[in-house]
Amino acid sequence: MDTKILNHITMNNTKIFLLFIVSVLFLSISSCDDTSENFQTTTPTPATLAEVSINTIKLDPNNVTNSALSLNWQSANYGQQAAINYAVEFSNDENFTNPIVATSVTGINAVTLSVSELNNAAGNAGLNPFEWANVYVRIVSSLGSQSGIKENSNSITLSVFPFFNYVFNDYYIVGDAASPGWDNNNNNPALFRDASDENLYKYTGYFGDGLFKVLETKGLWQPQWGTNDGTTIEVNPGGGDDPERFPSAGSPNVTPGFYTFTINFATKEFTFTSFDASGTTSPAAISVQGTSLNANTALSPLTFDGHIWFANAIRLKPGDFQFVTDTGDTWGSDTPFSGIATNGDTNIPVIVEDDYDVWFNDLTGEYILVPLNL
Repeated sequence: MDTKILNHITMNNTKIFLLFIVSVLFLSISSCDDTSENFQTTTPTPATLAEVSINTIKLDPNNVTNSALSLNWQSANYGQQAAINYAVEFSNDENFTNPIVATSVTGINAVTLSVSELNNAAGNAGLNPFEWANVYVRIVSSLGSQSGIKENSNSITLSVFPFFNYVFNDYYIVGDAASPGWDNNNNNPALFRDASDENLYKYTGYFGDGLFKVLETKGLWQPQWGTNDGTTIEVNPGGGDDPERFPSAGSPNVTPGFYTFTINFATKEFTFTSFDASGTTSPAAISVQGTSLNANTALSPLTFDGHIWFANAIRLKPGDFQFVTDTGDTWGSDTPFSGIATNGDTNIPVIVEDDYDVWFNDLTGEYILVPLNL
């Protein structure tokens, strides 16, 4: 065959092959870029949530891993073969004004919530603990990783009695550098928990000649925290060896004065630094006043310090309160259980009734409410 003809055929075949490769690549890239927003669907049919056999549920705080609620629904129909996402939404009103997502699943049409999960969902939806109230449940279906084309199912109504799940730990100082001495049940001052970081605690106050440790439970020596290297914290949870004392292993006693002790139970780090308390004069009196109390309650200062105030076993009910000084200053904040109060701020919310130990630091405005029965 003529050489020119052969070359022409070869070039044409090469062009055809290259066009084929480009076409395959284009189709591959196009398919990778597809999202739920580009899916072609018929008018979707939402999921249909079935009624439950028991819709009155009292949640038991002693059996939080038990099953509490099983939900089943007829699958939504988007007119195509695709895995459908389902979000289980809870709301405290039937219009779902501010719904919360209790859990999400993909490709299945049933879910079971434990006692703890249902309690958390009810609380997050706005139900008060220890009260019977209605909560509304629906299924929201969607497609794709971006949860597109959402459709709401019908809703069902549950009557739920939640308990309050106190998720925080509380910690106390013990040692001859602090007011209780080496007595683990001597009105040991509580560390002040950071309102935005449940692992971060501080204590600013007077430390005397001596050393100290941190306990989790008044009256018990373990769990017990200290340090063996002067930088990180160590714990004896019980049955082990006790760590050395703060502020550092083998250090001389603390020089008496004001310090800020900071401890982070997540990073396992602590600091112990001087604090300038000069020029700060404590009020002559501080009381707790507000709708959470049946009567105003006076706080007492630690004689060891003078800036740390406390009241033991105050009964507080849902409502709010402020710290009020003898001069009429009102100190408050918007975070329950712990935070930093400032003069003239809002009232401190109380979200569950209980007996509380209340601690307030007039050097920093820090406060903590330790429930005794939750």
